[in-house]
Amino acid sequence: VAVQGTDISRSDDAALTKYRRETVGFVFQFFNLIPTLTAAENIEFALALTRHGNRRPRALELLGLVGLAERADHFPAQLSGGQQQRVAIARALANEPPILLCDEPTGNLDSDTGHQVLGVLRDLNQQQRMTVLLVTHNAAIAPMADRVVRLRNGGIERIDTVDAPRDAAELVW
Repeated sequence: VAVQGTDISRSDDAALTKYRRETVGFVFQFFNLIPTLTAAENIEFALALTRHGNRRPRALELLGLVGLAERADHFPAQLSGGQQQRVAIARALANEPPILLCDEPTGNLDSDTGHQVLGVLRDLNQQQRMTVLLVTHNAAIAPMADRVVRLRNGGIERIDTVDAPRDAAELVW
């Protein structure tokens, strides 16, 4: 597997850890927020791993980016599923990754909340020029992508390029 000219499949554990820490952000289906930390503290924890200074201001900036600045001091249990997923996205952005990997980020959300989360991801792609790789079983999400890779039985079945990607708000589930 080569990414940006680097064959990461030949990397040792230390090199892969460094690569993941510096290059990739992860958004999971199950938010994986630490329940005893507030939204801001969950992001600050990720920032501590990147050795980023000024953690609180950066955490608040990231929460603002996903529309949750006013929820900074709320614990995960005090947030809706969509809000928790947006905190998870903000946390994934802590290392300022050029690549964001999303595993079923709308899988546990209702359609309206899923649209909000997809809108955040689309904005990151368009405004921040971030590569967003999103894995989903929901074919209705495909029209918002620039490129759709369909997998079957562990292999690539087909790759489609979308001429005019649609905004998340236009998707019909």
